[in-house]
Amino acid sequence: MEILEFLKQENISDKIISEIKSFRSFYKLEAEDERRIPKDSYLYYGKEIWEEAATAIIAGENILLDGPKATGKNVLAQNLAMAFARPQWDISLYINTDASSLIGSDTFENGEVKLRKGPILNCAVKGGFGVLDEINMAKNESLAVLHAVLDFRRTIDLPGYDRINLHEATRFIGTMNYGYAGTREMNEALASRFMVLHMPVISAENLQKLIKDKYPTLKPEYISQFATLFDEIRKKCEGGEISTRSLDLRGLISCIGMMKKGLGVTKALEMGLINKCFDEYERQLVLDIVSARLPESLSGESIFS
Repeated sequence: MEILEFLKQENISDKIISEIKSFRSFYKLEAEDERRIPKDSYLYYGKEIWEEAATAIIAGENILLDGPKATGKNVLAQNLAMAFARPQWDISLYINTDASSLIGSDTFENGEVKLRKGPILNCAVKGGFGVLDEINMAKNESLAVLHAVLDFRRTIDLPGYDRINLHEATRFIGTMNYGYAGTREMNEALASRFMVLHMPVISAENLQKLIKDKYPTLKPEYISQFATLFDEIRKKCEGGEISTRSLDLRGLISCIGMMKKGLGVTKALEMGLINKCFDEYERQLVLDIVSARLPESLSGESIFS
């Protein structure tokens, strides 16, 4: 489904859709940059979050998507790049990230020193959407170089090179999850440069829409079963009975894909969800949740019409 058609279907405000169309028509792209526009993605279902995120982008703001695992942070970020028709740079942040890996560094080419542009610089120049993945895993010292990029100055000062002004269409989308090992409290100065959206847990209704969109021939009763199964695993996680290893929405979607190719339902769920629990007791708990809903003998082909 074309992304703007999807937004209409989700009853997103006509004014917001009109602003998105104006943005797309005003900020043109070079042909070589169009390949970076995401083409194939899951769709993010959630009217309120869509309207808040899109409005912030239209208003020229950067946004920070904060929420627990399996809330669709990266899916929404990719959907926004699709909706606004902007090239996307995925910038994974980790403990060893430094300024040169983000902005760029000198390299020797054809007998002279040249600047090898990093993803932040490329995104800034091309008017792209930069997705700063797990932004609270990087050291505060390395992220300090982003302060002038993210605030009203919208510039990058490169020692030995000219000051570079950001393209007007450039936006940065940060994602963060406090639940992972290695995460830390975000620098207040950095947080002040974002509009923050707390991503809610996907509802059963929206999860069913997502599954149906990805696998339209899946029988309705099994769409409901898989959505309920995922919700039961989430409740076990929230209650502290199991870890979040098996709470993997990507894994569930991939499992259904393997079922469509002929793998048994339980076998597919073992590979995509159950076996991600490496503690045997925890693994058995998740297996029990699956067994209570889906018979072990259920074949993959039988759940599709």
